[in-house]
Amino acid sequence: MFDTGSTGFMLLATSLVMLMTPALAFFYGGLANRKNILGIMIQSFVSLGITTVLWFILGYSLCFSGTGAIIGNLDKAFFMGINSTTPFTNGQIPEFVFIAYQMMFAIITPALITGAFTGRVTFKSYLIFLVLWQILVYYPFVHMIWGGGILQQWGILDFAGGIVVHITAGFAALASVFFVGKRKNTKLQPNNIPLVAIGTGLLWFGWYGFNAGSELSVDHITVTAFLNTDIAASFATVTWLIIETIKTGKPKFIGLMTGAVAGLATITPAAGYVPVWAAAVIGIIASIVSYIAVEWKNKRGWDDALDVWGVHGVGGFTGTVLLGVFASKTLNSAGADGLILGGTSFFFKQVFISVIAAIYAFAFTYIMLWLINKITRVRVTKEEEEIGLDSSIHDEEAYA
Repeated sequence: MFDTGSTGFMLLATSLVMLMTPALAFFYGGLANRKNILGIMIQSFVSLGITTVLWFILGYSLCFSGTGAIIGNLDKAFFMGINSTTPFTNGQIPEFVFIAYQMMFAIITPALITGAFTGRVTFKSYLIFLVLWQILVYYPFVHMIWGGGILQQWGILDFAGGIVVHITAGFAALASVFFVGKRKNTKLQPNNIPLVAIGTGLLWFGWYGFNAGSELSVDHITVTAFLNTDIAASFATVTWLIIETIKTGKPKFIGLMTGAVAGLATITPAAGYVPVWAAAVIGIIASIVSYIAVEWKNKRGWDDALDVWGVHGVGGFTGTVLLGVFASKTLNSAGADGLILGGTSFFFKQVFISVIAAIYAFAFTYIMLWLINKITRVRVTKEEEEIGLDSSIHDEEAYA
């Protein structure tokens, strides 16, 4: 009944995307200071549990059922009316596989935000944030762009989550930085760079499932998205290394890894819609733009501890705009022609939605944190921050 090749590949892609959340925990955990390793890692791991529960109860239904312009309905709450033989709309895979694949996206997206406010937010407030942010920010954008909503009907394209994942998470991170405020000590150093390297490697590995799997079948687009992912990440890695070596006189390992993630985030919206040569250009631009954003953030004194905005927010924004430049219907008939092929209208649509998504995610996140703070304290006390969240909140130590 189903295409076994596509079904098998999608199960593998789903597993790869699941692996990205622990990978993110390693990446952030290594970058965090010694007193906040577990505090940042648990924020990623807890999303594996809470988001799955939420997805089962109402998340999948709000994203992928109904014909609403902005949000779906509850027709598929608790996966009602779906079983192991129910086909997904393309007829090649079971809907259960699609449910699981999209669930992994829902799990990692709010976890991305946590790197911005590491060491400063109470666990209770984060749990409330984790639930509300998905319902009020993530689910509407999934439905509008991938679930048949207004933006999909308008012709907006986002192959694997430049808007849905990276712009929303990146600009939500920036809002959280403004609301929570600076750390008392911003000079604390990463505690374990090899752990960052493990996280980066696993993120890069998982990103093949993230991007290539978004075709939801196995065909020439799948192969293109896979190769584009690696090409963009590699060019971004080299570009960041060159920029930082010229600027500081030293080739920095953390910079190299940051460039890789910037390239991966930036190619995400365009992976299945642009030719391979364009992926190389996107990778180069990704590092240049994200490096400038991080430097500018530092000069402004914004304490985005792990550069979530500069890498994911700016990367997702840049990739979505560049999709409007390089997209080709010859490559993918389900896509559009970008600016260089005469698609002026499509280009401006991509720019417009990037701006709207950034503003929406920023504003709703800030308001949400303000409301949560009325219920329970969002920022930790001075004493808790000084001791570190590992001991003060979780009563554990990473390195006993």
